Amino acid sequence: MIRNRPLNPAPKHAVQTPQSMSKQNSTPAASSSFAHTSRGFSAELQRLLSFSIGFILLGFISGHMGWTLLAGSVSYIVWMLWQMRRLDLWLQTPHRQPPDASGMWGEIFDNIHRLQKKQRREKRKLKHVINRVQETTSALRDGVILIDQHGNIDWWNRAAEHLLGFQPSDQGHTLINFLRHPQFVDYFEGDDYQAMLELPSPRLQNKRLQYQLTRFGRGERLLIVRDTTQIHKLESMRRDFVANVSHELRTPLTVIQGYLETLADSDKLPENWQKPFNQMLSQCRRMAQLLEDLITLAKLETDCTDSPQCNILLKPLLDAIVVDARALSGEQAHNIFINGADDIVITGNESELYSAFSNLIFNAVKYSPAKSTVQIDLITDERGLDLQVKDTGPGLDAKHIPRLTERFYRIDTHRNSNAGGTGLGLSIVKHALLRHDAELKITSTLGRGSCFSARFPASRLVSTT
Repeated sequence: MIRNRPLNPAPKHAVQTPQSMSKQNSTPAASSSFAHTSRGFSAELQRLLSFSIGFILLGFISGHMGWTLLAGSVSYIVWMLWQMRRLDLWLQTPHRQPPDASGMWGEIFDNIHRLQKKQRREKRKLKHVINRVQETTSALRDGVILIDQHGNIDWWNRAAEHLLGFQPSDQGHTLINFLRHPQFVDYFEGDDYQAMLELPSPRLQNKRLQYQLTRFGRGERLLIVRDTTQIHKLESMRRDFVANVSHELRTPLTVIQGYLETLADSDKLPENWQKPFNQMLSQCRRMAQLLEDLITLAKLETDCTDSPQCNILLKPLLDAIVVDARALSGEQAHNIFINGADDIVITGNESELYSAFSNLIFNAVKYSPAKSTVQIDLITDERGLDLQVKDTGPGLDAKHIPRLTERFYRIDTHRNSNAGGTGLGLSIVKHALLRHDAELKITSTLGRGSCFSARFPASRLVSTT
């Protein structure tokens, strides 16, 4: 008779490599299980053979072979059904020890008990991993929210509960019920999660939250929520400081510039003072231009109200900028011309667009060699309007292009100073275009010039037909 044997798990401190685990799982365990099953099946065959021989002898002695064999078959079937019943009762209470049995049934009980113990070990390990993950995410200051493939909230950490005010009863409800801001709804239902979205908190209006979605698994999404209130306040303070300082400096600088211009034009100024006064006047004008650019940039950054919008015919606006650009070119005699239809109309703020386009065209003039060409192309298609300013200047190294719109970023300080730039022109262009749902794209090749492209969506174009 084969009895149940105690199962000895591997030592807890044994170090198992993937190779050893693979061999252990595939060769010894499989061989042992096959050997046990073979012994149990052999024992069951021996029992059936002995049972059959016994009933055959009993039938031969009694003279009723048929009835005896029938009784033996029924007895064996009843015994097998009894073992199945024991298995069913045991499986309903899996934490009990398996029943004692011999032969094949003993091996069946042992193997199932072994699988149950293995399953419980794996379940404990998995539960430990889940608890560690939850403890780790609970320690994060950023909110973490798991969203299933249907857009419903599956799980969140403590930070998300604090930032968004979730309750236990909110689990299983769609996230849009709690974050109903139109921009977040568009972001959540879209496919592009590369950029982050910053919006006011749905609970406290004085807080700012940043959202970042990431896809994983089979349609699930992970939402990271970060409190950026302090960063937003610091950025607002910086903008306000720059704007206020610029306004405060403009008045005294205007007075100084006026006196310098008066003295520089005076006949009573000694000849040896003429050059110093001209240099002071030049630097004063440069400082005044810097202040004007700072004020313009601060206004674009801080003015959250919708600027006055109107339909603008681009050709006259660009013609006026080209006249100023030719005056800036002076003796360098740049060849500046416009390619494109004369009836293109765009919706926007004229002063902001003038500032953006003039910075692009003036930069092309400043950094292009004398008598070179500056080309302005207006290209319209089903996607919108593309205004391209192309020059034949020295070009830009690719490593500088991502940083060109940063404030005061200079590729060559000496060259920028000679050209009279303030380092704010492209920052003004970037913010002015953002206020018109447009974007700035820059392509350049060293020695072959650059192309600055302002891309406007089709919604900004006004049909002239």
